[in-house]
Amino acid sequence: MSLLTIKSLGRHLTIASLLLVTVSAAAGQRKSHAKKGVVDPQPENTKPAAETPKPQVIGKEIHFADGSTVKAEEVWKSGDDYWYRLGGVTQRVGRSVKSVEPIVENPPDIAAGGTTVAANSIASKLDSFWVMLKGGARLKVDEVDENEEGAWCRRGNFSFLIARDRIDRIERDSNLTIRPGWSVRDWTTGNTRIDQLIKTNGNRFGVDPYLVFCVIEHESHFKSRAISPKGAQGLMQLMPGTAVRFGVRNPFDPAENIYGGTQYLKELLKMFGRVDLALASYNAGEGAVLKYGGKIPPYRETREYVRRISNRYGVDPGRSQERRPVSPE
Repeated sequence: MSLLTIKSLGRHLTIASLLLVTVSAAAGQRKSHAKKGVVDPQPENTKPAAETPKPQVIGKEIHFADGSTVKAEEVWKSGDDYWYRLGGVTQRVGRSVKSVEPIVENPPDIAAGGTTVAANSIASKLDSFWVMLKGGARLKVDEVDENEEGAWCRRGNFSFLIARDRIDRIERDSNLTIRPGWSVRDWTTGNTRIDQLIKTNGNRFGVDPYLVFCVIEHESHFKSRAISPKGAQGLMQLMPGTAVRFGVRNPFDPAENIYGGTQYLKELLKMFGRVDLALASYNAGEGAVLKYGGKIPPYRETREYVRRISNRYGVDPGRSQERRPVSPE
């Protein structure tokens, strides 16, 4: 091997040694940083920040001229009438509307730890209706479906029709403004004295006050001086002979009339053991029920009477069991 070759080989070995030392030093430095907890800088996160959630319109609020309001999912105007939809039920607004305003809800701030679950709809927050009858009475129901005839109402498993000329308005339970003299319950005649008379006599004779309420609503629409073409008188429409039988001297006195009518209703319930037969007897007389072998007489008026009140009260006209009565005082 020549002297030139040996010198060239020596230079290459020297360069290789220097490179090896440099690489080893760099590796040692990285290990030293790792031991001390030093982290090499990483590229900055270029993902854009989440946009600020925008307010959402979740429904409409109807403002009436009398100062009350109703919340709904949709509101629209057709001709001169306003209509609204809530929980799958469409209703016509029968009062003077002042304005319709959107209901805005701010969605949860996810960046701040808010939930991503959508807010409850308006309909899910409200679960019942009050049917406001002309004259001040009202009735609580689960569902309402309005049409040209009136309003089909469901209370429990029973449905019944309330004629349009009997209805003042229909309101959601949560939107109902409690007026002076009202308390939270499932029914009222709109007259606190008559309400108390119904409850007192129901307790006295062991008859559900709500059944008495349903009978009075159908018989007289809570008019204490009502007189039928056949001569029935007062709130529960007592015939003169029935009034005398139960000691009612003045059938137009609500206290006397409801006392006599509730006592008569109790006697019929005890006699037949069934709400439908008691109602048939109240309408056509117990003699008519006995004449047809303890069955509802085949009179169109009586059968319609039994059907309507039974449905409103919440019993199947074909079942023999009656609702549990209120315990006497």
